[in-house]
Amino acid sequence: MAVTAADVKKLRDATGVGPAECKKALTETDGDFDKAVKILKEKGLAAAAKRADRATNQGRITVKVKDGAAVLVELATETDFVARNPDFIALGETIADKILNEGYAETDERLNVMVNDLATSIRENMSLKRIKLIKAAENQHLAAYVHGDGAIGVVVLVSADKPKVFDGEDAKTFVFSLAMHIAAFNPLAISSDDVEPSMIKEQVELFRKQMEQDEKLKDKPEKVLDGILKGKVNKYLADICLLDQNYIKNDKITVKQALADEGKRLGAVLKIERYINFRVGA
Repeated sequence: MAVTAADVKKLRDATGVGPAECKKALTETDGDFDKAVKILKEKGLAAAAKRADRATNQGRITVKVKDGAAVLVELATETDFVARNPDFIALGETIADKILNEGYAETDERLNVMVNDLATSIRENMSLKRIKLIKAAENQHLAAYVHGDGAIGVVVLVSADKPKVFDGEDAKTFVFSLAMHIAAFNPLAISSDDVEPSMIKEQVELFRKQMEQDEKLKDKPEKVLDGILKGKVNKYLADICLLDQNYIKNDKITVKQALADEGKRLGAVLKIERYINFRVGA
C-alpha cells in the first residue's frame, strides 16, 4: 500500500514523531495506522530508556488552588528550552488538574505515562519529580505564588480563630504576601522549634571552628566566647526561620510581628500552620 503525505501527517499529529519516522512506520505496517502508532511508541520507550541517565536539572513548578485545596507539581527536564515549551507547560497544568480532581497523594504509573508520552514526542529526558497536595480546614486559608517562569512555587496555609476574616480581601492579600515572602527568602522552617536539633548542632560546631581560627578572639574569656557563639546561633536561626525573618513588605519588623499586627487589625489571631516551597532542581 502506498503511503501518502496525508497518512504521514495524521500519524505525526497523533504521535508528535518526525515525518521520516512516521513514513517508515507506515511502510513497515503496510499503511496500518494503529500498528504504526504501536511501533513508534515501542521505539519511543526504548529511546526514553536510553535517555534516562541524562540529567534533568531544569523544569517547571506548576501550582493550582481550587475549592480549599492546593497542588504543587514539579516536572523536570534536561533543558530550559523544553521547560518553556508550551506542551511541557500544558502537561504540568493537566497533571495539576488531575491531582486536584482525583486527589492523588503521590505519583503513580498513570501520571508517569503522561510524562513519558511527551518525552517520547519531544525526545528529551523528563520526569515527574514530585507532587504535593494540601487541603485547608474550615478555619484556614491557602494562598499560592509562582515566581518567574515556574522556577519557584509556594503554597502557604494560615489559620484564624475567626475564619470569617478570610472572606475579606485584606486577609487573603496578607496570606498571599506571606507566600511571596517565602519564595523570596526561602526559609527552612516556620520557627526554631521546627529545626532539627542535629542541624543546629552541626552549625554550632561550624561556628566553634570558625571562632577558633579567628585571631581576634584568641584571648577572649570563655564567657565572652559563649556569648558570641550564642549570638551567631540566634542570627543563623533568624535567617532560616520564617517567623524570625524580616517581613518582605516591611523590613523593620519580623514576619511574627507582621502576623500579630495584621491579626490585631483584622480582629483575629492568625497562625502560619504550614508551607510548601518547591524550587526547580532543589
